Amino acid sequence: MAAKNLKIRPLDDRVVVEPVEAEERTAGGIVLPDSAKEKPQRGHVVAVGVGKLLENGQRAPLSVSIGDEVIYGKYSGSDIEVDGHDVKILRESDILAKVLA
Repeated sequence: MAAKNLKIRPLDDRVVVEPVEAEERTAGGIVLPDSAKEKPQRGHVVAVGVGKLLENGQRAPLSVSIGDEVIYGKYSGSDIEVDGHDVKILRESDILAKVLA
């Protein structure tokens, strides 16, 4: 995880994810050109916010933490570049699942 030392801190219930690169070959061994590759939907969490502010003034804890591998919606979040790394900033609600080891 090269993006682990990013100088960025997401706000509230937002999460910074470093996408896992798309496969370059199919299961049958066919090499895919860049135009045929799917947008990645998996990534590693590299930064998390402090949690959503509730009406009672407390923060709701996030269910993901730094280092987790997650699956998110194909078109969710915002793609940005920070310190030369492509990352995605999503709300916790855009994360569909956490990959268990």
